[in-house]
Amino acid sequence: MRIATWNVNSVRSRVARIVDWAVREDVDVLAMQEIKCTPEQFPREAFERAGYEVAAHGLNQWNGVALASRIGLGEVETSFPGMPGFLKGHEGLDLPLEARAIGATVDGVRVWSLYVPNGRGLDDPHYRYKLDWLEALREATASWLSAEPELPLALTGDFNIAPTDADMGDPSFVPGASTHISPPEREAFARLLQAGVADVVRPLVPEGYTFWDYKQLRFPRNEGMRIDFVLGSPAFADRVSGASIHRDERKGDGPSDHVPVLVELLDDEGDDDRPMIF
Repeated sequence: MRIATWNVNSVRSRVARIVDWAVREDVDVLAMQEIKCTPEQFPREAFERAGYEVAAHGLNQWNGVALASRIGLGEVETSFPGMPGFLKGHEGLDLPLEARAIGATVDGVRVWSLYVPNGRGLDDPHYRYKLDWLEALREATASWLSAEPELPLALTGDFNIAPTDADMGDPSFVPGASTHISPPEREAFARLLQAGVADVVRPLVPEGYTFWDYKQLRFPRNEGMRIDFVLGSPAFADRVSGASIHRDERKGDGPSDHVPVLVELLDDEGDDDRPMIF
């Protein structure tokens, strides 16, 4: 099974490019973020013609997540337990949930497409929301794996965090003044890993960014960030046989500012000499 994640930055603007890449790379499951449309607006016909079933979750022209699978989608959910909401200028419980999570079971693997809040600024309410959102995800992940330790679980998507200094090459991000690299964000990412998942791409692809801003020639200068991840449970990580970051998808006409990240899984009968992530 080949599973990929891609912040597509508007699926309607890039549908031909997205489907072409998925078919060319023989992707079985594609997790998308920032689709920027409602389910009714999603260009599912193009995916269906290529053999993909689609589950999409979007509320307006912002955010939005989706899963496309050619091997089925079961038990679809559009939030995880405890996921907080956000409404600018408001605080407290019962705030509206944004379209930032969709999960489904695909051939026994539980796959989530996640679009972690940006944070905006260290003094912005959105930053607190980001940290709360990550803590709720950590608690949900720990609960899932406590209940089912052998669950092949993949948390994929745009996490809007560069976990280490090696993951940040954009000089506009300043330590102590910028989101994505602040100690509380990096600590929240580390706590999520401690809930029982691991970055299954890094051991196989130790270097490489997944995002380059459109401004200031960031891509030609390779001033990017590694903020898109596939985090897998032990049962998932044990089956990973390959991984790749598709940098060339940042080139050409009308690219997203993110590129796809892909992992390849052995089936349950896989050879014992596969790479060990844990």
